[in-house]
Amino acid sequence: MSRPPANPTPHHGGDGDGWVTSPDGQTKRWGRYGASGTLAHDPDRGVLLQHRVEWSHFGGTWGIPGGARNSDETALTGALREAAEEAGLPAGHVRPRGEHLLDLGWWSYTTVLADVVRPFEPVVADAESLELAWVPLADVTTLPLHPGFAASWPQLTPHLGQRARLIVDVANVLGATGNGWWRDRAGASSRLLQRIAALSLTGVTAELAPAPLTRYWPETVTVLEGQARSAIDPSRPDRGDGEWLSAPLRVVRAERDGDQAIVDEVGRGGGAGTVVVTADRELRDRVGALGARTVGPRALLDQRPA
Repeated sequence: MSRPPANPTPHHGGDGDGWVTSPDGQTKRWGRYGASGTLAHDPDRGVLLQHRVEWSHFGGTWGIPGGARNSDETALTGALREAAEEAGLPAGHVRPRGEHLLDLGWWSYTTVLADVVRPFEPVVADAESLELAWVPLADVTTLPLHPGFAASWPQLTPHLGQRARLIVDVANVLGATGNGWWRDRAGASSRLLQRIAALSLTGVTAELAPAPLTRYWPETVTVLEGQARSAIDPSRPDRGDGEWLSAPLRVVRAERDGDQAIVDEVGRGGGAGTVVVTADRELRDRVGALGARTVGPRALLDQRPA
């Protein structure tokens, strides 16, 4: 548990700081461009919670480090900046898992679920916290929680644990593009792998995100077969500032049957939480019998890195 120093550093505001009032004039929320916060999960210690100072909005309650987003920030970068400012989250110590969006139309709050991949001790770095603590999941609801966090907690807990997986049938996805991929299967596969590598950093949305998450960062497995097996491993995107770690990405080069390799991958990790991208009906039936969900190639091809 971390408590504030004698003279905590004041919060350094950005252009997002300010109150927003609802159209009916009855409700106020902090953050001109919305707000976001980080729900950091350590499998050995629980989730990192912040005991809010009395003068803050809903002071005295427990919630997650967070605050107003600036105009040039995504929900993810804003949430991690706030966690660094309020809890001393070191760069490169978490990996995003998913985002949960509360959208009121006139204001929004995004909770970023993040896996702790390098353990760290929180530090009360500004005047907005009474204390910070790692709280076991079973003990969270015993605390006086911030109303917004209390309302979203039941929806968030199922996603703290086993990482969702995305398995891509590369040959089948290429077959849906119709861009002459058959003239250079290895080259076309290399380009597709590079697109998928970019998504492993910025996350995926829409059909690929498990409800109620609006964006998520799955462990991704791409399966190659035949001539495509010589495709080049994708270079991983570089954040440059090392703010967070990208989601795992693995390339499987099937010796013979790509479909069987995909079925084996689903069986190895369990079907729950696994999405397979393919339009092959027989393969969809086989992985569906193992509990995996399937989506067509367009659900992947329509994704654009944020």
